[in-house]
Amino acid sequence: MTNFETIIGPAYLVAAVLFILGLKRLSSPATARSGNRLAGIAMTIALAVTLLNPDILGAITGARLIPIGTIVIGTLIGGGIGVYFARTVKMTAMPQMVALFNGMGGATAALVSIAEFTRAIGETGDAGGAGQVVSIVLGTIIGAISFSGSIVAFLKLQELITDRPLRFGGQSWFNAALLLGSLAVGGIVLVGGSVPALWAVLGIALLLGVTGVLPIGGADMPVVISILNSCTGVAAALTGFVVHNQILVVAGALVGASGTLLTLLMSKAMNRPISNVLFSGFGALQTGGNGKGAGVVRIVKEASAEDVGVALAFARNVVIVPGYGLAVAQAQHTVRELADELEKHGVSVKYAIHPVAGRMPGHMNVLLAEANVPYDQLAEMEQINGEFDNTDVALVIGANDVVNPAARSDTSSPIYGMPILDVDHSRNVVVLKRSMNPGFAGIDNELFYRDNTRMLFGDAKASLTKLVAAVKTV
Repeated sequence: MTNFETIIGPAYLVAAVLFILGLKRLSSPATARSGNRLAGIAMTIALAVTLLNPDILGAITGARLIPIGTIVIGTLIGGGIGVYFARTVKMTAMPQMVALFNGMGGATAALVSIAEFTRAIGETGDAGGAGQVVSIVLGTIIGAISFSGSIVAFLKLQELITDRPLRFGGQSWFNAALLLGSLAVGGIVLVGGSVPALWAVLGIALLLGVTGVLPIGGADMPVVISILNSCTGVAAALTGFVVHNQILVVAGALVGASGTLLTLLMSKAMNRPISNVLFSGFGALQTGGNGKGAGVVRIVKEASAEDVGVALAFARNVVIVPGYGLAVAQAQHTVRELADELEKHGVSVKYAIHPVAGRMPGHMNVLLAEANVPYDQLAEMEQINGEFDNTDVALVIGANDVVNPAARSDTSSPIYGMPILDVDHSRNVVVLKRSMNPGFAGIDNELFYRDNTRMLFGDAKASLTKLVAAVKTV
């Protein structure tokens, strides 16, 4: 064992512990920043120490033909792209960036598996034992599905293609055939050691990722991103086995496990099994309303910013419910300004966070954190629902399906059974929306027609600015 090898093991252990601690601290908004820093330190240690691996060190010292310039250039290009997008992408586009970065991880895992297989076959004619080849095949399949599926998710989120489900006859059977085909061709790789067959596996899996995500609607994108993130973690762990890198196995397993748990929690929050998310086509445009009262013309009550401002200023407590519309309007700083003005009037302000509000897990938490909203004002659905009965004003900003009472009462509604924020129990409800257009589920919202609901139409940021001015005059 070389001196370098005696350093690698303990350093990987330190990195693994930091990964675990960082992931633990990411579970709370109050500690998320420090958790992110810990994970960043762990990744830095892992990357730096990996360069001490005898194989890579051989490349650096010239013992092998791989030039150090390749490593340096690749690191600089990848790091530069990451820093640029992390600093310039708007908060509204954060889900798209997460989808792209997640896809890159899947693609990397697949390509590394193929490269290692090709190298082994070229040098010795043998890719290793059956376990090694199985890891290569599965890493290629899962990584490719994660990559192409994430790209489709990005296109849907960026609205470059419709976020409605895109389906064709026999699609589920077609996808099943693709999955079985990729495994069958993978069997050829296992038995015959064929490099072209492994590339064929990659191609089939890429197609499966596309056809697997196309039929999933925009309402389910948070769950889809979580599933694909889990797939990337599993692919990375399998690649770790292939290249015999312990920290890659640990990090991949952590990502895979946490992504799986998050997916299950989000599915529970939507009261829908994973199979329903993947195969139901939820998010398709509804043509007959919610089922009850379809075709009946109903009237909403509209309010002015001045009237809403007075109601807010004289309330004892206000619960703000952020949704994707808040992110689209980039109004997080304005809503924080409104909350500050209300607190000057002695009003208690809280924020109600639904688990699947926005376009990715934790979207609203990240959005409000950017505006330095105090962590103790953020309340999850289970914490806040019991307080709506005593809430004077619930201010709904750009949220739709997550506050729709039809989820509790209308058995014909596609969101029936989904846990929602009980804002309709508040004494007064004010909804900020651009128009009466439905949310991702494509259905009308019963909340808008309730006697205690008032609508304030317009861009969320402009409406909130008017509310701030109105509160200041009280």
